Amino acid sequence: MKGHICHIEIPADNLGTLQKFYSGVFEWDFEKMPGDMEYYGIDHGDEKPMAGMMSRQDPGHTPTFYICVESVEASLDRAKEEGATIIVPRTAVKGMGWYAVALDPQKNLFGLWQADESAA
Repeated sequence: MKGHICHIEIPADNLGTLQKFYSGVFEWDFEKMPGDMEYYGIDHGDEKPMAGMMSRQDPGHTPTFYICVESVEASLDRAKEEGATIIVPRTAVKGMGWYAVALDPQKNLFGLWQADESAA
């Protein structure tokens, strides 16, 4: 399976202010996702790509795009072989799937996503 962009995360310094901006400009709706993290799913009227908004983790935190893959682990191995630096190793999102985050050889941030409802 060729990987395709399936998700993007937008970091926010002030979630309410940025949600108001995107809602006003693009008519997006936001829904708090389950869990402890302040993470909001973005309903933009189309199923793909899915998008989310979260609090900015650090000053260098930029939007991150995620590529859907069959296996995060296998894709991470291939990425490392091609010169990527792993930032976040394979991590479960309970009941949804697995993700990881890496830097390509030119320091561009990207994520990997593997849907798997059995992830714990």
